[in-house]
Amino acid sequence: MDDSNFTMSIPRKTCEIVQGEEQFIITCDDGREVQMRAHDYNEIYKIPGLYEHLFYENYKCNSPAVVCSELVNTVEGSNQKISNLKVLDVGAGNGMVGEELVSAGVETVIGIDIIEEAAMATERDRPGIYADYFVEDLTRLPSGVEKRITDESLNCMTLVAALGFGDIPPHAFAEAYNLINESGWIAFNIKDEFYSEKDQTGFSKLIQNMTASGVWDIKSKKHYVHRLCQDGTPLEYYAIVGKKQEDIPNSMV
Repeated sequence: MDDSNFTMSIPRKTCEIVQGEEQFIITCDDGREVQMRAHDYNEIYKIPGLYEHLFYENYKCNSPAVVCSELVNTVEGSNQKISNLKVLDVGAGNGMVGEELVSAGVETVIGIDIIEEAAMATERDRPGIYADYFVEDLTRLPSGVEKRITDESLNCMTLVAALGFGDIPPHAFAEAYNLINESGWIAFNIKDEFYSEKDQTGFSKLIQNMTASGVWDIKSKKHYVHRLCQDGTPLEYYAIVGKKQEDIPNSMV
């Protein structure tokens, strides 16, 4: 399905709304109707403009702007230049975070995502944003790809709206983190409940252990509304920026 024109409607019966499980119906020009969920990314990316319409116009998501702004402010507050960053954008999707980074003055951004359709959407909608874009599973990264990434001497990692839902588990986060040079910048967002004692994903414990052991140093933390749920409920997140001090050891994940 590659239609560029569509209309979107919400099913009448949506009794229990859970983040990522929001349902909607896409009607194409030829009359076909397709029902999807908000986290059906591979199908959403196939339709030009649907991701932006769903998450940014309908659900009012602003996380790429918030996380990138926190990164820029923190880096510049440390008397460093944004243009000197070489960024690995993890869970790059269709390039919205990469676009924010380039607009902020970053000259080199490399994307990585596990979904082939994400890379295709980026090439279709935002060509030229990334110096390179890899479609790989970070927990099974081929040695050749790992070498190509590490040879870039990347000094920053961004990861937006992908933690805690199985898209990027703690092990994958650690693998990406360890690709970044020491003293590099790390910027990501995470749902507030995944950063609390109620967390069942493993991220709260991982971040606490990273901080306590000196693996990284948190420089900025902002509590904000990531987006709205389908019933209008605000989904609260943290945008966190820190500096890497050393690799995450296997025993910590």
